[in-house]
Amino acid sequence: MISEPTSAFVWIWLPDATEPVVCGRLEHVDGRIGFVYARSYLDRADVVPIYEPELPLRRGYQYPASGQTRGVPLSIDDAMPDSWGRRLVNHRLGQHNAELGDLTYLLESSSDRVGALDFQTSPDVYQPRRLGQVSLDQLATAAERVETGKPLSPDLEMALLAGTSLGGARPKATVDDYRQLIAKFSSTTDTYPVVQAEYVAMELAARCGLDVAPVELVTAANRHALLVERFDRTPAGGRRRVVSALTILGLTPFPEGRFASYSDLTHQIRARFTDPERTLRELFCRVAFNICCGNTDDHGRNHAAFVGPELALTPAYDICPQARVGETAAQAMAFDRHGNRDARMSLLLDAADLYLLDRAEAAGIVVAMVENIRRHWPEVCDAAQLSTTDRDRLWGRQFLNRHALQT
Repeated sequence: MISEPTSAFVWIWLPDATEPVVCGRLEHVDGRIGFVYARSYLDRADVVPIYEPELPLRRGYQYPASGQTRGVPLSIDDAMPDSWGRRLVNHRLGQHNAELGDLTYLLESSSDRVGALDFQTSPDVYQPRRLGQVSLDQLATAAERVETGKPLSPDLEMALLAGTSLGGARPKATVDDYRQLIAKFSSTTDTYPVVQAEYVAMELAARCGLDVAPVELVTAANRHALLVERFDRTPAGGRRRVVSALTILGLTPFPEGRFASYSDLTHQIRARFTDPERTLRELFCRVAFNICCGNTDDHGRNHAAFVGPELALTPAYDICPQARVGETAAQAMAFDRHGNRDARMSLLLDAADLYLLDRAEAAGIVVAMVENIRRHWPEVCDAAQLSTTDRDRLWGRQFLNRHALQT
């Protein structure tokens, strides 16, 4: 059994910086994990908080919010590997069925994680845990071997290291060519073309005018892979601070995450985001598009904001149509004041004022969105190399489902 480390040093990329500095320490204290800023960090002229109001710049230990009985502060938990990353860490450490400690996952996962934080055993020397030069084919092969329980060679094990710090349950890894990318691979358990469907949804969302992370569909090890351009990196090599909607709402992923709602997020946007009117319109468009494409995996970790003097929505990501049996479906987060999750456009239009829109304006947005999806569908499906059978399975079921479009 792996012994849990007693502490981990937190390093941060300051705005416009290309190298990190140590900003504090995580430490087990009386059965809880506390965070304390380093004195040297608090004394800097260019100091910024990891995330306020959760971790303000002050001396002394700060703990997860009251009611959070375990884990690390939420803004640090956003940098924690999720189920796929944890599976890879467990695989590499030979602890396949074990639930390891939070500090172990932070220290054993890749340094190329989402946002501007990393975790080290030293307060003085930064040694990134990152991927060497490997091909997409190697990454795809390594991911498949992990899924099927096959052993990895040392080279393949290192090839997957860069995927350990990323969120989500599906196989993925980071790629660094002239751009910084996240590669998402098809899974051995897929029952429909998940990767191609996500490409279609992301590309159609962009063509509907949403602010979306750029994507590209490629082939790796004779399987499709989706490349997603990273928005948390700068062209000069810096990193941008990012927090999830769950953290903004002050909710843990489990069990509180199920109570996250778009309604609560709209209140946060009004109070704490730059340009609230434009941001709320964008959020409405994202909810409407999720309903149009059957993406019911729109939970609080699949929305995020850049951290600065004010918050600002990141580009949309993880817009992935979900398997659907009948006509009805439910969004992961309620989108009106009454707790409705039923994926019906009529209910969203009734809640238009939450997003600072009147119903007529909101209806116009939806009509234009549906027209764009219909118009661009053939071309985008061609680019995704979707077969006629797969198009027929997606159209009218995930994309533009009749029940979903009831207004």
